[in-house]
Amino acid sequence: MTSMKAVIKSLIFIVVLGSMSACSNWVYRIDIPQGNFLEQKDVDKLRIAMTKEQVIFVLGNPVAANPFDNDTWHYFYALKSGRGNDFEKRLVVQFQDGRLSDISGDFAKSADFDKPLDI
Repeated sequence: MTSMKAVIKSLIFIVVLGSMSACSNWVYRIDIPQGNFLEQKDVDKLRIAMTKEQVIFVLGNPVAANPFDNDTWHYFYALKSGRGNDFEKRLVVQFQDGRLSDISGDFAKSADFDKPLDI
């Protein structure tokens, strides 16, 4: 008779534990965005030989600036979704003599990138 009680208690424990784990999908988890959200249309506005101030006007301040290399700026955006659909985008902006010289990362250069704004 005592083994029957132990089996029933174990069965109840397993059922309760299983139902609690099934309810974890009902919990609302918030999306956590971090960094600079950039779109391709913003990156398309960049032109070679732009000043640092002009780049900040178009893209905003970079997320990470290297204190040892002021000519390389890193723009990074990450979205940690509560539903598990994580998303990341990066853009590295290079300057030479205080002017924009190149970009690289997850965004494409526009066809007009090599045409300075002065023309």
